[in-house]
Parts: sequence; structure tokens; C-alpha cells
Amino acid sequence: MVPLRAEDTESTAAQRSFDRAKQEHEQHPEDPETTWRFARATFDLADTATKNSDRAEIAQQGIAVCSQALAKTPNSGPLHYYLALNKGQLARTKSLGALKLVDQMEAEFTKAIALDPSFDYAGPDRSLGLLYRDAPALASIGDRNKARQHLRRALELAPEYPGNRLSLIESALKWGDRKDALQELKLLENSWESARAKFIGPAWALSWTDWEGRLEKVRKALGESARNESPRH
Repeated sequence: MVPLRAEDTESTAAQRSFDRAKQEHEQHPEDPETTWRFARATFDLADTATKNSDRAEIAQQGIAVCSQALAKTPNSGPLHYYLALNKGQLARTKSLGALKLVDQMEAEFTKAIALDPSFDYAGPDRSLGLLYRDAPALASIGDRNKARQHLRRALELAPEYPGNRLSLIESALKWGDRKDALQELKLLENSWESARAKFIGPAWALSWTDWEGRLEKVRKALGESARNESPRH
């Protein structure tokens, strides 16, 4: 990721990362790593898009390069992972056709888990868990038990990564499991400072902005009684 500058916003930082990753991919188009790094940049940039047409156009670039690379390197976990994530961005732009993309995402995340489960701090399990959590249960693949299983697995693989426990807390709240959410929140707060020491530098600035915002939301959702000593930000 390109380091943040003082004037950068999320969208400008994502654009800068995209431009750099695209250039590197064009210089080394046969390299699977430059391909998945470009696909990561398309996912991040698509996430900042305010128009569905822009989000779809950006995501389709990531889908295209991953699909092309996987034809030659089918056993790359990162390529399957970012193919699924970019398909997720494309699904956000559709009503009809979104469910088909969800099925494809499930398949790609499952392949990524089999090939490289620890990639992106257990990203494949974390993402598949969230997919099972958020997809409709009747018309699609939504499944609370599978969601919990994969989110727990992500936490087991990378307990130090704040996004894994936050995802589990948010899911517990969504399911009305306040006791579990409170237990996980306490564990998160206890590990917050050690995570601060591990995930440092400009490359993690946007992640910390996201994590801190999510932490405050879950604490508010659980009420004032859930507040232990506030982690230092």
C-alpha cells in the first residue's frame, strides 16, 4: 500500500495505490503477485466509488486480471481471494444477477481457504464468514452457523488482527447474542495496545481509522455498561 500523506483522504489514497499497482502489473503482467496486488488495489478503489457505474468498472478490472492469471496459475490462494472480493464489489452494483455472483464468491473463497488460509490475516475465512452472515438465508447461501464457524476460524488463525474479532462482535450483535459480544469486546480491548504496536506505520492508517470507528459503534450498541477502561488511541 502507498503510504498516506497528510492531505490524503481514503479515496485519494486508494487512487494512488491503484495507479502504482497498475503500473507495476503492466510492467510484470505474468507475475501472480503483481496481479493480486493490482486486484487488491481495484477492490480498495471500488470501495470508495460513489457511483455504481464507477464501482462496476473498477471491479471488473480486478476480475479480469485475476481470471486471466488463474488460467495459468490456478493454485494461487491470493488470486482466488481477490477475484472473490472484486466480484463482491460488482455484486453491490446489481439487483438481478447479484445472487449468481454470491455463489461464485463462495466458490472462490473456499478455494482460497484450501490453498492459503492465513493470507491477509485469515482473510478468506473472515470474508466467507461475512458472506454467509449477510447473504439472504432463503434465496441465497446465508447461514448463521457457517458464518460463525468461519469467523471463529479466522480469529483462531490470526487472533492479533483487530478486524477478525471486530467482525465476530458485529456478527454477535446482528444475531442478538449480547453475552458473546460483550465477552469478545473485553478480549478485543485487552489486546488493543498490542495490536497498536504490531500494525504500525502509514500503510495501516486507514485500517486503524476503520477499526476505531467500528469499535466505538459496537461499544455504543452494547451500552455504557460495556465500557471498560478505554483503549488509548
